[in-house]
Amino acid sequence: MDTGQKKDGFNSKVGFILACVGSAVGMGNIWRFPIMVSKFGGLTFLIPYFIFVVLIGSTGVIEEMAFGRATGYGPIGAFGTATELKGKGRKLGETIGLIPVLGSMALAIGYSCVIGWIFKYTYLALTGGLFDMGTDMDTIGGTFGATASAFGANVWIIIALVVSFAIMAAGIASGIEKANKIMMPLLFGLFIILAIYIATIPGSSEGYKYIFTLNPEGLLNPQVWVFAFGQAFFSLSIAGNGTLIYGSYVKKDEDIPSSARNVALFDTIAALLAAFVIIPAMAAGNGPLDAGGPGLMFIYLVNVMNAMPGGKIVGMVFFVCVLFAAVSSIVNLYEAPVATLQQQFNLGRKAAVAVIGVVGCVVAICIQAIVSEWMDVVSIYICPLGAALAAIMFFFVAGKSYVCEAVNAGGKKDISKWFYPLGSYVFIPLAILALLLGAAYGGIG
Repeated sequence: MDTGQKKDGFNSKVGFILACVGSAVGMGNIWRFPIMVSKFGGLTFLIPYFIFVVLIGSTGVIEEMAFGRATGYGPIGAFGTATELKGKGRKLGETIGLIPVLGSMALAIGYSCVIGWIFKYTYLALTGGLFDMGTDMDTIGGTFGATASAFGANVWIIIALVVSFAIMAAGIASGIEKANKIMMPLLFGLFIILAIYIATIPGSSEGYKYIFTLNPEGLLNPQVWVFAFGQAFFSLSIAGNGTLIYGSYVKKDEDIPSSARNVALFDTIAALLAAFVIIPAMAAGNGPLDAGGPGLMFIYLVNVMNAMPGGKIVGMVFFVCVLFAAVSSIVNLYEAPVATLQQQFNLGRKAAVAVIGVVGCVVAICIQAIVSEWMDVVSIYICPLGAALAAIMFFFVAGKSYVCEAVNAGGKKDISKWFYPLGSYVFIPLAILALLLGAAYGGIG
């Protein structure tokens, strides 16, 4: 079995961090995070969210990075290594490892439909077609309805995946790392510019007031903590696949705890920037602050942007930012299945990308009419299950000595005294809780 570790990998710490940030910054940050902040009342939601980001960032993110690096494999090989260390042989672990790989593939396929919509709307924004819709909600809603219907975005899904798989086919260092070194700084820079401009629009101040509002009684509402936990859990891309596979491409002297902190920090900054753009913009345009999901980005925000001064430019910048976030996320989601074909069947990089690309594209085109239900099942059940399994394999199956050596390699400080008990007896129950709460609440991420 070829790990691919010597053949390709991240060339720099910055490249690795930006790739991990890119995997975490996605639609959850852009159309889910602002609505959570809006729905539960600014700081009332942000305080528990920050608490969970720190907790998950210092356990789950470190765990998946370290697990991947220590084994040099994706989920299947990593789980197999863990059960082999336990004296149970590799086959059991490799079989269990299929769960997060299939979860990553299923989520990537659902995401492929969404990224097709994003490519179309970015094209419309850049060519002026989006602005030409004006503020007629029937026209705006009808355009999105047609796009999101069965077989409504076939061409755009193909275009989006060709671009994404071209990046992947170029390799880890030459493709994924280089692409994220371009996309992530541009995403943050453009979002900052957009946030500054939105702040100058009359009426936007009400949005900022709302973001910084704290309702102490709201902190006593269990639902606030449930949804804050779910948002932090899924926003940090903890599912036993993407972060773990990126970890397998990292050099042995990389300081994993430091990298995990940076990923959590920049993912949170991206989410906040999205909130600082979207909530004040909706406030300035008298848009519904309780709108979430695809309707927020493809219908209500389009209406608001088209009505504001400089709305045409705002639309261009916004959808370019969304495009960068979507491409970086989908590349990460497809990486686990691609790496599995490379490692388990000794396929070359380009051949593995081609196989996964064809399967992903065909299935995505076929599920367009049920993509919402598809994504719900995957995000509610498969992703948290993969995260829980990865944590159990690392902390309990591989064993304490293996864990301590894995997380301390390349680090400046010995973190095992607090990391092992926190990961074993706090993070694992939280990962299992994410699965249970997701099922109970119909999705918490």
